[in-house]
Amino acid sequence: MVTLDEAFALARDESGLAVVSTLRADQTIQSSLINAGPLTHPGTGEPALGFVTYGRVKLANLRARPQIAVTFRQGWQWATVEGRAELAGPDDHRPWLDSPEALARLLRDVFSAAGGTHDDWDEYDRIMREQRRTAVLIAPTRIYSNG
Repeated sequence: MVTLDEAFALARDESGLAVVSTLRADQTIQSSLINAGPLTHPGTGEPALGFVTYGRVKLANLRARPQIAVTFRQGWQWATVEGRAELAGPDDHRPWLDSPEALARLLRDVFSAAGGTHDDWDEYDRIMREQRRTAVLIAPTRIYSNG
């Protein structure tokens, strides 16, 4: 069995670079490249995988069908995290996300979990607000790999 931390370790040196796959309405797969990382879910306290997005297609898919798969790789070694996505952002309110400041902290936490750093967090926050960025938190239901 592979853990969330072991899956992420494959992409740690590449800021959590991973392929995320969501399900379209016609039941085909939509994939894209993201940066993701493990963190503690702010509402449940459970381990989660998170990434930040503003992709219209990805968000529409996840709002309608929250099933998601994220695959990390290093060379020929890979690990996939499957689960259900929970969206938290300006258009996806959560009871545990009670203020704009709490959302800003969450977006920073998710960015940092993927290995991101920033020289000007105020600028980062401004851009996240302007682009209406959303945190995607995945409660893992299955983690597997080829190793």
